[in-house]
Amino acid sequence: MTETRAAGDRYKWTALTNTTAAVFMSALDGSIVLIALPAIFTGVHLDPLAPGNIAYLLWMIMGYRLVQAVLVVTVGRLGDMYGRVRIYNAGFAVFTFASILLSFDPFDGGHGALWLIAWRVLQAVGGSMLTANSAAILTDAFPAEQRGFALGINQVAGLGGMFIGLVAGGLLAAWDWRAVFWVNVPIGVFFTVWAYRTLRETGKRGGGRIDWWGNVTFAVGLSAVLIGITAGLQPHGGHTMGWSNPLVQILIAGGLVLLAAFVVIENRVKAPMIQLSLFRLRAFTFGNLAGLAISIGRGGLQFVLIIWLQGIWLPLHGYDYESTPLWAGIFMLPLTAGFLAAGPISGYLSDRFGSRGLATGGAALFGASFLGLMLLPIDFGYGVFALLIALNGIASGMFASPNSSSIMGSVPADLRGVASGMRATFQNSGTAVSIGVFFSLMIAGLASNLPHTLTAGLQQQGVPAGVAGQIGALPPVSSLFAAQLGVNPIQHLLEPGGTLAGLTAAQRQTLTGREFFPNLISGPFHSGLVIVFAFGAALAFLAAIASLLRGATSRSSQEKPPCR
Repeated sequence: MTETRAAGDRYKWTALTNTTAAVFMSALDGSIVLIALPAIFTGVHLDPLAPGNIAYLLWMIMGYRLVQAVLVVTVGRLGDMYGRVRIYNAGFAVFTFASILLSFDPFDGGHGALWLIAWRVLQAVGGSMLTANSAAILTDAFPAEQRGFALGINQVAGLGGMFIGLVAGGLLAAWDWRAVFWVNVPIGVFFTVWAYRTLRETGKRGGGRIDWWGNVTFAVGLSAVLIGITAGLQPHGGHTMGWSNPLVQILIAGGLVLLAAFVVIENRVKAPMIQLSLFRLRAFTFGNLAGLAISIGRGGLQFVLIIWLQGIWLPLHGYDYESTPLWAGIFMLPLTAGFLAAGPISGYLSDRFGSRGLATGGAALFGASFLGLMLLPIDFGYGVFALLIALNGIASGMFASPNSSSIMGSVPADLRGVASGMRATFQNSGTAVSIGVFFSLMIAGLASNLPHTLTAGLQQQGVPAGVAGQIGALPPVSSLFAAQLGVNPIQHLLEPGGTLAGLTAAQRQTLTGREFFPNLISGPFHSGLVIVFAFGAALAFLAAIASLLRGATSRSSQEKPPCR
């Protein structure tokens, strides 16, 4: 009896170590490219400000997250049917194989970008197989009184990977852009072999068959919506964004129709892809709604802070454009530290005192940090900024572990794989949608003031009215991408046509210096910041309300959901 218990103890820690490494790697690759994009664009010889190349940049960021959002429920269901460990192990192998191919891009220009996007999609398939089944493997391996702690560590590793990827991307890209993908290879090979050797099935298998109609309508519907949102961020027909593009409208409307059809199908088939009856569990429903709102806010905040630091604050404080991606990651370390400190502690406390209070308090603090950021001037003092983003990280950690524990503890044992996939879908969909939502709000804030401000500022420095007007008329998305990629767009746009050569030395020095563009864009950018931070705060407070409505206690993990 003692030997059996000891073996069980060893196995649960083995499962925790392996799955923690898996979700960390998967999440790391969701953000590591975000900070390494300047080096990647230089490495494959792509002009970051050419209009057609905006699509490549968006898909390098969004493609990975879109695939993860679409696939996690399906592979979670496959785990329930054929074994969670089996699907998980295969995911590790796929993820590692794709990482190897990503690091050997043989092409340049658009073809090089397409190579990276394609293999990032396969990498995301492997990542989906890992994340969808990791929480279910842990829920099977750990007793109820330790489950919150284990899921908390796993959740912290996943979200921590998202934050750490920002710093790692900058460091590795400074050496070689391919190193962003090399880093996964030795780790992936080791943990793939270890997973195959040590992990075993300890949970129930549900058997059954694949719900093909449900899978197709869900995957195509959600993909269409997310592709439509991504396309909507790109200029179209003289508009700053593409929301008036008929193709965007068709994609979003058609995707929503397919998702509605998916719900109808799932209520009628004998072996549904997801268990809609799980939504009758109060903790499951409100926990996922709260998680979706926080995920949208967290993903959007990360993106906006990078642009704020790289495009404005760091150049104003003497940092060269080429070095701003790395330093942006470093200056965001308080966000990562706050999250890593609070996550494991909140998981432990949720096991002892319950999930609702911690998760609700974390969501409320998350919203308060947005309000604090909204009040900061554009050229802030770093101490106050560091405190606010540290509070934001602490709030995310307070929320994440208890919320996951509440969701997974509310479902019956034989549905933990699909429940884990559904939880991951809410989280990944929120992250994918967040960039579209926050980016659209930011561009809306910029569009009213930036063209006039940019034109007038250039003319004051001697740029001819016609050239200044052309630059001012460029879509605000170009200025935002320039800020994110650490590019001085003024020099980039004026140099090829010879405009700079016709100006005085003092005017050239001003236009190409660190401070001209950041000072010029700071007013319009702050208008956009106020909008996005107010929206983020509203999302967080809605999440707090949803978290409060989850109920005082979770339903037993052994309780069957109500019949459909």
